[in-house]
Amino acid sequence: MRRQLLLLIGVTTVLVLTALLIPLGLLARSHAEDEAIADATERGQSVAAVVGSALGGSPPEGGADARSAPGTGDAAGAPSEHGRRVVMGVLDGLNAPGTPRTSVVMPGGEVLGRRPYTVSRAALQLARSGRAFTHAPADGGRVVMVPVLGTGQATGQATGTGSQDKPAVVRVAVSQQQLHAGVLPSWLAIGGLGAALILLGLAFADRLAAHLVRSTQRLAGVADRLAAGDLTARAQPSGPHELRLLAARLNELGERIGVLLGAERERAADLAHRLRTPVAALRLEAEALHDDQAAQRVAAGVVALERSVDEVIRTARRAAAEPGGQRSDLAAVARERTGFWTPLAEDQDRTISAAIPAEPVYVKVSEDDLSAVLDALIGNVLDHTAEGTALRVTVGADGVLTVEDDGRGFTEAATPVRGRSGTGSTGLGLDIVRRTADESGGNVELGTAEGSRGARVRCRFGTA
Repeated sequence: MRRQLLLLIGVTTVLVLTALLIPLGLLARSHAEDEAIADATERGQSVAAVVGSALGGSPPEGGADARSAPGTGDAAGAPSEHGRRVVMGVLDGLNAPGTPRTSVVMPGGEVLGRRPYTVSRAALQLARSGRAFTHAPADGGRVVMVPVLGTGQATGQATGTGSQDKPAVVRVAVSQQQLHAGVLPSWLAIGGLGAALILLGLAFADRLAAHLVRSTQRLAGVADRLAAGDLTARAQPSGPHELRLLAARLNELGERIGVLLGAERERAADLAHRLRTPVAALRLEAEALHDDQAAQRVAAGVVALERSVDEVIRTARRAAAEPGGQRSDLAAVARERTGFWTPLAEDQDRTISAAIPAEPVYVKVSEDDLSAVLDALIGNVLDHTAEGTALRVTVGADGVLTVEDDGRGFTEAATPVRGRSGTGSTGLGLDIVRRTADESGGNVELGTAEGSRGARVRCRFGTA
């Protein structure tokens, strides 16, 4: 979920910033163009003022030298040498490397200064008509055209040729690179700002996602504890409203499960307690037997039955322990329960062979549960196979308990299922074995005994 939230917020932030920063980048480009053209216009107007002063002045008094005086034209309508030098000096100062190309088209057609790349004849004619404007050549860039009014009339008086209709024109050419100077740094700054905002948004999204994920993981942890049997587990509401609501419902579920299990334990204890009366009557009947050996056997069975009833009552009324939290010696329990069932097996002409290691084999099952497993497996063999059928009990060092017999084995119709059995039993014995193994982290396998077609039950318990 954390990755999905980061992706969602990251994509949303990128889309929003794209919609905002692209117009901002275009605006920066347009602003750079406006500044370049404004600078070129200012240059053109400054040069136009100088040209107008140098070429449009009144001739000084005098004779022949009057033609070469500053501010006057010669007999051919060309600018005076002094005015030409003034204009060229200004243009040389402006036309430094990397600056816009500035030139002056004199009334007679002569061009002073650096020519622009391309200027159409129509644009020049329009400027000579007295209009100042910005021309966009076909090869890019801009050319600012500024007419110098009054210069044509001054030269026209000297020549009488009508050149007063052609005033001087100042041209300032801005190249494509100069037009967009400073745009790239602006775009880099805008891109950096966008990247910083994206990182900030992702950092915020990561914190938000981490908060949500932690709240969800805490709820999952409480649910796992409840599933493991810890009915005291409760969730601390945190996070958004939906997760707090879920935590409250999970707490209610835990309380409800505790109430239901408590009621079930009490009912099981009550049912087990009711068995005390028939067990007590059976003890009295056993004491009334005249055969001492038979009386002792029945009395031993009654004692074992009473012990089992008491254990049922204690187990039902104590809180369920955490599965896998117990620890006991499988080898010791197997020896004890095999010895317990050996007299009954001998009465039925059976042989019980046990292969149990001398060293302890600790598994994650309580001693009472192991006893119940062995009693169920050995009791099934004694109850559901013919007399004289041999059985074998094997304990492995890896926590594997195997019980085999030489009977008819499992069939599809006779395989025990909880609550149903093809042999007339309750069908709960093997299910108890399976549940005990599963809770310890192991499993149960049903198969055929080696060397015969009898049944084999292999229980693998989690080792401690």
